[in-house]
Amino acid sequence: MLSLHLDPAIMAHFAPHLDRLGELAGDRLDDFAMQSDKHGPILHYRDRFGRDQDWIEYHSSYREMEKIAYGEFGMHAMSRRAGVLNWPDIAPPLIKYALNYLFAQSEFGLLCPVSATDTSALLIQNYASDEIKARYLPRMLTQNMDDLLRGAQFMTEKAGGSDVSRSALAARKSGDHWELWGDKWFCSCADSEVVLLLARCEGAGPGNRGLSLFLMPRTLDDGSRNRYRLVRLKEKLGSRSMASGEAVMEGATAYLLGQPGRGLKQMMDQVNLCRLSHGFRAAGMMRRCVNESFQVAKNRVTFGRRLVEHPLARRQLMKLLLPAEQALSVGAAAAMALANGNKGVLRILTPLVKYRACRDNVKVATAAMEMRGGNGFIEDWCNAKLVRDAHLGVLWEGTSSVNAIDILRRAVGKERAHLALSRDLQDRLNKAPIPGQFRGQLSRLVDRAVDFADQVSANASAESSYRKAASSLYHAVSAALLASEGARLGASHGDARRLLLSRLVVDFRLGRDDPFSVANDGWEDRMFDAIIGEELVSLDAASELLSA
Repeated sequence: MLSLHLDPAIMAHFAPHLDRLGELAGDRLDDFAMQSDKHGPILHYRDRFGRDQDWIEYHSSYREMEKIAYGEFGMHAMSRRAGVLNWPDIAPPLIKYALNYLFAQSEFGLLCPVSATDTSALLIQNYASDEIKARYLPRMLTQNMDDLLRGAQFMTEKAGGSDVSRSALAARKSGDHWELWGDKWFCSCADSEVVLLLARCEGAGPGNRGLSLFLMPRTLDDGSRNRYRLVRLKEKLGSRSMASGEAVMEGATAYLLGQPGRGLKQMMDQVNLCRLSHGFRAAGMMRRCVNESFQVAKNRVTFGRRLVEHPLARRQLMKLLLPAEQALSVGAAAAMALANGNKGVLRILTPLVKYRACRDNVKVATAAMEMRGGNGFIEDWCNAKLVRDAHLGVLWEGTSSVNAIDILRRAVGKERAHLALSRDLQDRLNKAPIPGQFRGQLSRLVDRAVDFADQVSANASAESSYRKAASSLYHAVSAALLASEGARLGASHGDARRLLLSRLVVDFRLGRDDPFSVANDGWEDRMFDAIIGEELVSLDAASELLSA
């Protein structure tokens, strides 16, 4: 699929690196991830000399994963500087997210500090003074583990995470810097060396407009510890490898980034990129669930035949595969919109993929555990970890409802981004060699989904339908993208199976399937065999199946 979006020279350069990370994800990285999940971080309140200098102890497996992500692949830096993985320019966004997709198939938790370092560097590049940039950016973007400064984002306070307007952390001017007083309730990447956070300057009014963006270093210029403490680590359901905690600021030194009172607007640059990252993480984790389930189904024998030969198991496998590939297609389209500067399409696809892919990830992880059976419930296998980690995706960077509101009320209602998306999708459908009748059906579905989103956003009393409208739009978008990808791939080298996945989206996720009808097992069997078979699916073969 990457070949549809990337120049051949880019593909040729990065293919060995993608292969390398794929090899690691299926071997050493996965071993490290399982170990660090079982041996989580430990907060120490004092050093061995009795000084109140809190520090976090990590298992050696976590440090090894850091070397892979930061040191070997530079995943935190490739969008901010040239030269990572010997590419002479800044890497295309889709390459970074492809690496995230592979990495997430083994480890979810570490991708939080990797993403936070990447996006914190972006905010510093965009809003910091030249002095602050020179002081922090080179070490935030290095691949030398001894010099690296990792980034973090402390947003949540006791009043809650989504309602940022109630943030109470106070900032007081003190010479050439500011002092922060108060606390943050949920601080992931808790011991990162560079922390970005929102605080309310003295005299600022209430609400979002009173918030400003600050950079808070962990260590001051003289080498002493900054004046804030980690008071405990969270015992999280998932993402156990990565340290999240609570922090109390007691006059901590911080530096204002950008203009006072514009902090939330500036911070949303980071939040939106983190949402896109979450979409790719969910896609990668779902792909791991698919891979595990197919291995079980193809090798386990029950009642005299392989599990994959049982009709109900085959249908379950399809339900795992479809949302995984939907997320990959929508995420890739968002990454290309980022690369091409298509702000309207990016604006709406980012919360869409965050909203739906992360929700689907929970169902897919649970269904994959069921496919493995009792062993899936045992911590010796990866399924329990996948289930626990999947739930975090629906919480970080906005819950499902928060993202649905962002899609309908803001992206659609205020910014009219759905119109740019509609034009983009119709253009894709018109240019791809999709069989004519199916192309017309997809075109109408896109129109209906866009119109429905428009109607819901315009109705002040329709907030309860926001999730329904967002899901319908996501499924219509993914169906159009899968069809375009499958048809183009089928025309170029004979593999049109994504076109068949598009048909499954239409039938099973957009409601064409009659809930009171008997399944067409013969057609489903042929479709299933084509999608998971070893042979490439030609465009002609896919067209024949579509017409069945």
